[in-house]
Formats: sequence, C-alpha cells, structure tokens
Amino acid sequence: MGFLYVDGHVRAYHGEHTISSAYVARRHLAMPATTDYWINDRSGDPLLVVTGEVNAALTQAFPNLLAQVRTLLGDRRATIVFDRGGFSPLLFQRMLQDGFDILTYRKGKTRSISQHRFVARRAKLDGSWVRYHLHDQPVRFLKGKLRLRQVTRLSDNGHQTQVLTSRWDLRDIEIAYRMFDRWRQENFFKYMREEFLLDALVDYRIEPEDPTRTILNPERRSLDKQIRAARADFARIEQRYGAAAALYAQQHPSLRGFQTAHPKLAKSLHNAGQRLATLLNRRRSIPPRIEIRDLSPGAVVKLAIERKHLTDLIKMIAYQAESDLLALLRPYYPRADDEGRTLLHDLLASPGDIRVSDSELSITLAPLSSPHRTRAAQALCELLNQNQTSFPGSALRIRFAVHPSPIIGLAFPGSPPSSRS
Repeated sequence: MGFLYVDGHVRAYHGEHTISSAYVARRHLAMPATTDYWINDRSGDPLLVVTGEVNAALTQAFPNLLAQVRTLLGDRRATIVFDRGGFSPLLFQRMLQDGFDILTYRKGKTRSISQHRFVARRAKLDGSWVRYHLHDQPVRFLKGKLRLRQVTRLSDNGHQTQVLTSRWDLRDIEIAYRMFDRWRQENFFKYMREEFLLDALVDYRIEPEDPTRTILNPERRSLDKQIRAARADFARIEQRYGAAAALYAQQHPSLRGFQTAHPKLAKSLHNAGQRLATLLNRRRSIPPRIEIRDLSPGAVVKLAIERKHLTDLIKMIAYQAESDLLALLRPYYPRADDEGRTLLHDLLASPGDIRVSDSELSITLAPLSSPHRTRAAQALCELLNQNQTSFPGSALRIRFAVHPSPIIGLAFPGSPPSSRS
C-alpha cells in the first residue's frame, strides 16, 4: 500500500425521488447521482469505499478520505495518486503536513518545454519494459512556500503531460509509470460495473439530506430557463427589425419614418426587451444557492447507504479473492492477464461431483473447454489443496480436482480399441 489510488465513481439514479445531481463523465451530462470515493492499492484491488455526503469535488472529499486511510495505515507514509479533480496547492500542503505524499497531474496552462530537453528513459517495472521521454524539474506554488517535483512526459504526437509529486527519492520514469498506472482504477470500475453490478440499485430506501447543505436554487434555475427563452425571442425579433430597417434604408434617404412605417415590429422589440430586463432584475434578487431546509420537507433526499455499503463490501471481498486466484493461476496460464478472469468465471460456474468421506470433502469439477485451460485449472486446484482448508463448521478437509479432458480420437473399422479412449 505504498501507492494508493483515489478516484470518485458516480452512480446514476433513475428513480422518482429528487436527489442531488452530479456530472456523469461516461454520459457527458449532469444527472441525479451519488458519488462513491474508492481507494485502491497499487495492484488495483479495492481497499475501502466512502459514499460522499455531498456530490462535491474531490478536493472537498479528501479530508474525510485521508482520515480513514490514516486509521488503516497507522504511522506509515503512503503516496496518494489522483487525477486533476483533486488539484489544489493548499490541499497538497495539508496532505504533506499530515504525512502523505502526493502524485497527480498538473492542472491549468503551463509553458511548453523545448523537445530537445527531454531524455529517453527505459526501465523494467512490474515485470514489463517501460519507455518514456521525460523532463524533470522543481516547481513552486503558494508564492514559493510549496516546492514540488514536476516530471513531464513527451508523447509521440508532441503532447506534453505534466505530473506533480512530492517524491524526490524515486526515478523520474517510476514517477511517470505510477501516475499513468492510475488507469488500473478506471479498468476496475469498468470491470465491476459489468461483472459485479457495481451501479445496481440495492434498495429503494431514502434518507433525509443534510438540512444545512446548500444546493442550486430551484427558483433561480427555472428563471434561468425563462431568461434563455426571452433572449432567444429578443434576438429573433431584433433580427427581423434589423432586416426591415436595412430594406427601408435602401428605399428612403433616412430612417426617420421607419418606426411609423413598422409600428407592430417596433412595439414587439420594445416589449421583448422589457420582458428580458424584468427577468434579469428579478434574478438579481434571488440567491443562486439555498439550504435544503429552506425547501419543503422531503423535497431533496439521498439514497440509503447501509445496504449499499454491505453489498459493496461483499463485492470487494469477491474481487480480491478473484485477484488472489488470478495471481496463483498466472504461472500456469500464459494468457492470464488477458483471459485469466474469464477462465476463473468458467471454473467457478463449472459443474462437478461432490464426495464426502469421514475426513475429506472431495470436489471434482468438470473439464473446461480446452485441454490447456483444464491443465491450468488442475494446477490451481493443487495449489489450493496445499492450504488444507476445512469446510466451515466441520473437520472435513476440502480437496479440489478437475476431471481430465476427454481425448477425442477416430477408431478405424477392425482396429483394436485404444486404451486411451
């Protein structure tokens, strides 16, 4: 847990209750949703999840998240890896004071670095060769009070990506690798949505929202919609008015009699301008945000989180168990990184035979779809048998095995039966 990856996952809500809205990146729109903040370890396995009390930015959720992380880590120091949503020099300074290191992308426009200043780096990290073109330099924030390290990567298309960190002890290539390795967490979210129904609605219970929390004023939002319509109406009439004035100027030496010639059009433009001005003046007197207690009781609620946390806990444990099985399987299955979890799904869903003796519970599974997958599953069973696990609530030792794959051959007429068939 030397590197911890932090990111928010937005669960969209499609029910009839009115809950707070959040921006759903995969749909590119804001909609009713709840934000869960996940913390994963360096291998991508989930460590803990916290449901945000509000759909606030990551910078506002960090204090509570880091407090819970500290209870797990004790006095150990860890590097927190996160995206631009948590960019805040003041937050960086506080995290360093609390005993955390940071690793994140730099946000905002910066001056480009000359390409001849980048250095080619190559290293083997986590069993894979990594190659980057990098530039390393110190940078300062908060009027020079905060000194950080900036590692910039030059892509093949010329794009430059700036990475900020407080880790001065690591090589620049490892800094870049750990930052870009954050996509493991995005892959984790995608996998959990598809295979573990991470976004499923567990129950329909609701809870009252914090009455002191502020939200966008519904009255102002409705007024904004009216103002947009009034502006469009004014622009349309103004365009007609200008076209009529241009035509009149071509036929007359002056525009002195234009309003007399087009009284209805001039009146419509005047009325549209007055309506727009009235709406703008009215909006100035309405606060943009109000507290929830100023609305009618039950107008804004939030989804209950107790059962959701329980199911998330079960899914986290199941995912971690699957990851452990994948680690055991990897030496015996060359395509474990691409197909390992699929093989485990097939293995866990495979039928089998159960035999019980006085001291042993034997579980023999059916062979898988191909001999090499069956051999990998058998190797995994032999590793599990070394743990000598007992069936819960009994003294029976569990023993796993897989039936060998059937050998399919062709027997010719008159030939003796094969001993292998």
